[in-house]
Amino acid sequence: MAGPSLFDAQAPRPLADRLRPKTLDEVVGQDHLIGPDGPLGRMVRAGKLQSIVLWGPPGCGKTTIARLLADGTDLHFEPLSAVFSGVADLRKVFEAARKRREAGQGTLLFVDEIHRFNRSQQDGFLPYVEDGTVVLVGATTENPSFELNAALLSRCRVLVLNRLDEPALEKLLARAEAELGAPLPLTEEARQALKALADGDGRFLLGMAEDIANAGISEPLDAAGLAGIVQRRAPVYDKDREGHYNLISALHKSLRGSDTDAALYWMNRMLEGGEDPIYILRRLTRFAVEDIGLADPGAVTQAIAAWETYDRLGSPEGDLAIAQLVIYLGTAPKSNAGYSAFKAARRAAKQTGSLMPPKHILNAPTRMMKDLGYGKGYRYDHDAPEAFSGQSYFPEEMERQRFYDPPERGFERELRKRIDFWDRLRARRRAEDEGEDGA
Repeated sequence: MAGPSLFDAQAPRPLADRLRPKTLDEVVGQDHLIGPDGPLGRMVRAGKLQSIVLWGPPGCGKTTIARLLADGTDLHFEPLSAVFSGVADLRKVFEAARKRREAGQGTLLFVDEIHRFNRSQQDGFLPYVEDGTVVLVGATTENPSFELNAALLSRCRVLVLNRLDEPALEKLLARAEAELGAPLPLTEEARQALKALADGDGRFLLGMAEDIANAGISEPLDAAGLAGIVQRRAPVYDKDREGHYNLISALHKSLRGSDTDAALYWMNRMLEGGEDPIYILRRLTRFAVEDIGLADPGAVTQAIAAWETYDRLGSPEGDLAIAQLVIYLGTAPKSNAGYSAFKAARRAAKQTGSLMPPKHILNAPTRMMKDLGYGKGYRYDHDAPEAFSGQSYFPEEMERQRFYDPPERGFERELRKRIDFWDRLRARRRAEDEGEDGA
């Protein structure tokens, strides 16, 4: 491959590239990894780097850190993108690394978007990582435990990079202004809005700062003026990956905790990220029966009504029906007693096998069945006082069990009264039966 041209140094470079840190100390927002007590800081001091996977959101410094690790440990830096590379590229890289090793120099192989390699391609790294031909530094925005082979993960240490917080973004803005030679023409409100628009992505922040500097603004921009200059960053959200599961979990647990405002926030985060509203409605309907249940029987009715309303209106008008449902569910009394009863009864059904119902509740359409005792002793509940016979309807070989135990909340408070009433009647009927048998 041809080396850099004599004119490369004169070519325009993006601000983010010009401000790329020259040392690990200049990296912002990742002190927990590169500080004196951080794992990367200790590795560089010891001059011995192990294979690692850097997991973090876009624009948090994964590529920069990998390059600086190579510099700090005198390793040859070999970058590779899993998006554009295949098996043939990997073979060339491993062969070149082998020759360097024979000549006394190690190789840091940086693989960006490493999760894009399939399972067999990931397996191809194993022998070269294991024998030290390369020190692998993989970068990914996806959860490695979902996307990377267990065998590869066992040979690498996973390090989690933080989304850049407000102080880290402010440091980057200050460096940008020093490089540009002038402060950005922004009011304090617009400056805060700029950092919010970056959404933790340092590279995107510097790109927006460069756009503002090149716009020839004479008067400081307010937040509204800023919106006309820069584009809003699309939220980091992938509907079939971890972000999807994290946000729906946050929505579900916020509702379970009766934090309606937090639930509305997570619902809107999902909608802003492009989530299918029908998926959200399906999950909210599940919540209505799983976490509210009979504490408010109207919850599932509201869920179905919101679903039907969205079907008729679509977005954006139908989004309000989802928000209204979230508010209803968030403020409803909570109970998983029905859900717990269902699971307990299912466990008992699996454990008891094929026990027959008691004969007194079986129909006897034939003479033989009557002779066998089918239907004998059955009491018609409507003929009994309070329309309650108190008979047992469990299998004869099975003790009566309590699966449904409603709490003293919402509508289930009334159900608790009914169950307690029937328990008292059942005990009375049993005592009466025992008295008759004794007589």
